[in-house]
This record gives sequence, structure tokens and C-alpha cells, in this order.
Amino acid sequence: MLVKPKDGRSVPDPARGDLLPDSGRNVEESQYWYRREQDGDIEIIQPEKKAESAKEAKDK
Repeated sequence: MLVKPKDGRSVPDPARGDLLPDSGRNVEESQYWYRREQDGDIEIIQPEKKAESAKEAKDK
């Protein structure tokens, strides 16, 4: 999923050992990123594709 830090935030990316760039990055879905979103540190730009596929299947 694509995540992006909110303005003025520095968010560590534990998988890469650096900070999440301002432009965002594709990361593996995990509780870590959902906690960062809940804390207001990041925004999820692109949700996981599985959720989109499930929604499309419902609509058919």
C-alpha cells in the first residue's frame, strides 16, 4: 500500500531503516502502518488491492 507522511512529520520506515520520504512509499501492509495512520502521522494514499477486489466482487 502507498503511504505518505503528513506535513511536518518524520516517520521511520522499520523495513528500510530510514525515514519515509515526503513523496510517500509503497510498504507492506502491517499493524505498524495502521497505527501510524491512527496516530495522525501518515495518510494511506492507495489501499491494498485485496480490499478493492473484494468491493468489486460485491458490486457484481
